[in-house]
Amino acid sequence: MSGSGTQLREPPRSPLGHRMSSRRLGLFLRKTTVADRVALAVILIYIALAILHRAVTPLGSIPFIGLLAFIAFVYLAIRSIPWIRHRWLWSLRNRLWMVYVFAAIIPILLLIAMVAGSAYLLELQIGAHLLHDDLQERVNVIAADTNLIAAAVSREKGIEPDRPVAPNSTAVVSPILSRPAVASVIAAAQAEWPGLSAYLNHGSQLVRAVNGGQFKGLVEFRGRLYFSSAESLDVSGGKATVLVIAPITSTTLDSLPPQLGPIDFTLLDPATSRSARGIRLNGTTYVPEQQISSVTRKTPPSKYWLIDPAFNGISTLEARRADTGADAVERPVFAKFALRPSSVNAALLTSVGDLGPVLVEGLEVMGVVFLLLEIAAFTTGYLLARTITGSVSDLYQGTLHVRRGDLGYRIHISRQDQLGSLAESFNEMIGSVGELLDEQRERQKLAHEVEIASEVQQQLFPRTLPNIPGLDIAAICRPARVVSGDYYDFITLSPTRVAIAVADISGKGIFAALLMASLQAALRSTAMFDGSCSTAELVSRLNRHLFKNTSDDRYATFFYAIYDSEAKTLTYTNAGHLPPLFVTDGCVQSLDQGGTVVGLFEDVKYTECTMLVKPGSLLVAFSDGLTEPENVYGEEFGIARLRSEVLHHRDMPAERIADSLVTTVEQWAGTAEQADDITVVVARMN
Repeated sequence: MSGSGTQLREPPRSPLGHRMSSRRLGLFLRKTTVADRVALAVILIYIALAILHRAVTPLGSIPFIGLLAFIAFVYLAIRSIPWIRHRWLWSLRNRLWMVYVFAAIIPILLLIAMVAGSAYLLELQIGAHLLHDDLQERVNVIAADTNLIAAAVSREKGIEPDRPVAPNSTAVVSPILSRPAVASVIAAAQAEWPGLSAYLNHGSQLVRAVNGGQFKGLVEFRGRLYFSSAESLDVSGGKATVLVIAPITSTTLDSLPPQLGPIDFTLLDPATSRSARGIRLNGTTYVPEQQISSVTRKTPPSKYWLIDPAFNGISTLEARRADTGADAVERPVFAKFALRPSSVNAALLTSVGDLGPVLVEGLEVMGVVFLLLEIAAFTTGYLLARTITGSVSDLYQGTLHVRRGDLGYRIHISRQDQLGSLAESFNEMIGSVGELLDEQRERQKLAHEVEIASEVQQQLFPRTLPNIPGLDIAAICRPARVVSGDYYDFITLSPTRVAIAVADISGKGIFAALLMASLQAALRSTAMFDGSCSTAELVSRLNRHLFKNTSDDRYATFFYAIYDSEAKTLTYTNAGHLPPLFVTDGCVQSLDQGGTVVGLFEDVKYTECTMLVKPGSLLVAFSDGLTEPENVYGEEFGIARLRSEVLHHRDMPAERIADSLVTTVEQWAGTAEQADDITVVVARMN
């Protein structure tokens, strides 16, 4: 609801938002055009024909009706745009959200994704390059060893040509390899390659795969992954093949390039069933077989905070199946490695195996899609921002007229959405500004009256201090509000006698100030009329006066004392007030004799107490505003700290003691705002 009671316009409710009935359906159809109904009928017919597809297939009507249904769907989608705008975009919050998403969030996310994708692809290529190069160096080493072993074998006699090897046969070490000349060469190679093995008349299919030359690379031999090289020798009756293999183990992976982190190799085997789940490469589905993982490798430490993350890289390696069948079947190896950009950026880019073309094509497709989305986001954000800024401009012009005092200006409402409702509320607000101005004038008048009351109250406090020989007196009263509920007074009864009064009125503000004025008038009239009456009798009279002339819930705590400089005595009555502190000879006494508060009960008996005043004695009377302030931890200042401060400053003049006590309490509270009135009276009696 607006300030004037007019209800804001709400977004319209769609008849489809309620429970559908024939009547509501009829109302909905009446709001549609003939084209809308035709398009809806075409879609319904297509759905019915699709359900009865087998029965109508001979008529050949399904393709034609399908095309019409698609056109009808597009038409209805376009026709629904105004409805969507009216329903969803009515809210200004939704419009601003869309502007923010399309103009800010989406472009940033697209740029971040593009940069991250490009950086990942680049680092993946570099990491794969390092891995491939190091593997190739090891393959070259084992190829050189194969050359030496083949040369030694070629000098031996009795070598038989290759024969077909059955798939289920086991590799047999030829006795020729055990001859001293050959065994010494193999032993030298095994010193560098622990686990290296040499076979004769095995691996002929590897040589055929490279057209009769020397084969070097990765092979799968008896279900395990190896570095391998195979070379053919011309012997009597045909060709004899020397096959040398070295196993790829966790130790091997631990010795690969230090720039990479943990490395995993997975030997892939073609799936035997089309329904098998696995990794699909080059149109073939593979399932994992042997897996080899590094043990001691760790990802290099980060050198650049936030921009040097560690991530996983992937690549494929080419291996061939050896010693099983007539052909060397390709066996891909899936390589997974961890890397950090700072450790691999110095290397050159290289291929990442079969996954390279897929990643590049994916990056290109992402670039095109992101560009189209960016164009759509910019266009949508511009149109929505223009609508919003136009309405905001109208509101701004209205505020300028109001600032100049033209309260008759009204904004023209041209749209039925939340912005239009906002303009309508603005018009209503201008109409109520006059009422607010009148209320402000009334408040200013009341504030002025309160200031006058404060000035009047200040007149109630004593303007001059008593001039009694041997008496140094000071007082401070700081109200929590404009007017105070605390009260203090000094009344000169004779050239050697002075009355000291301190009171704390219940409540705050105007009511407490009025009760204070009544208390002040009663006190002064009673004390001046009968200056010789005791403190207990004066307090009793004051109690009866307040009880009869105030409401039941009004009362005051009251402390009244008479100092006689000639007799060196202090007589007092404490009516429920915080006990003042009386300091003499370095000791502190609490003046608590008297009775209950004044104004609450009619017949109350009060007592008085007379004390001998030694030279240098000090009286400190105060209200609870001096002891109850809390610090930031919720701890009150308290009587104990006040006692300590009084003893600390007891040798100072009365005015300095009063100022020090108030300053200390304000520093303890740590805030300029007071919770209660603060009053303190200090009297030094010599």
